[in-house]
Amino acid sequence: MDPVLQSLISGLPTLVVQFVAAAAVYAAGIAAYTRLTPYHELDLVRNGNVAAAVTLGSALSGLALPVGATLARSLSVADILVWGAVATVMQAAAFGLASLMLRELPARVERGDLAAALVAASVQVSVGIVNAGAMSG
Repeated sequence: MDPVLQSLISGLPTLVVQFVAAAAVYAAGIAAYTRLTPYHELDLVRNGNVAAAVTLGSALSGLALPVGATLARSLSVADILVWGAVATVMQAAAFGLASLMLRELPARVERGDLAAALVAASVQVSVGIVNAGAMSG
């Protein structure tokens, strides 16, 4: 049998299991993040609130970065789940940090304040990048 095909056959089950674990921890992390924020991002986005779209999009990206790094370096599904949970906590902390930097951040996002949303987004993505780097080392 061709070595490439043999490699695919032997590695595909592991890839699928790890991908499903990463997708599950990512989905759970986003669900937790949206429950922790004091406003309803999806409702605001559906109503055309660009500021809410920016903060939600940055949270999605900020969480995907470390989950992806964990997936790349994981030794087991447990690694993915544990470090994915850590990444979720870090994203919640990033929102908290942005809220400390910008008074009344949730109300500002709800009003559609794009300037505040962009700063919050930068904090969230920056934390995600640093977190991903820490997890891949």
